[in-house]
Amino acid sequence: MQHSSIYVKALPLQELDDVEIIKGEVRTGNILIVRITPLARKSVEETKLAITELTDYTKSLGGDIARLGEERIVITPAGVKVWRKEAALSEGAIPAVPIQNEAVPGTR
Repeated sequence: MQHSSIYVKALPLQELDDVEIIKGEVRTGNILIVRITPLARKSVEETKLAITELTDYTKSLGGDIARLGEERIVITPAGVKVWRKEAALSEGAIPAVPIQNEAVPGTR
C-alpha cells in the first residue's frame, strides 16, 4: 500500500482569500506554518476573521492550531496535535501558545 506524503509547508497569510488555500492544504493532510503578519499589517479585523475561520475549520477536521511566537501560527491535520504548555511545563521545554484570546501580532 502506497501512502501520500505529508509536507510541512510555510505559507504567508497576505489576504483573506489565502484562507481557502490554507484550508485546502490542511484538508490534504499537510502541516502548515503560517506567517500572519502580512495580513495583520493591512487589517486587524480581517486577520481576526481569518484566524477564527481557520480555527473553526481545523478543529472541525480534528486538527490542531496554535500560535508560534508573535508572527506565526501552526496548523496540523487530523491526528496531529500541537504540544502545549501543560505537557511542556512538566518537562522543562518551551511550548506552543494556545491561539485563543491572543492579541494579533503587528498591531501593538
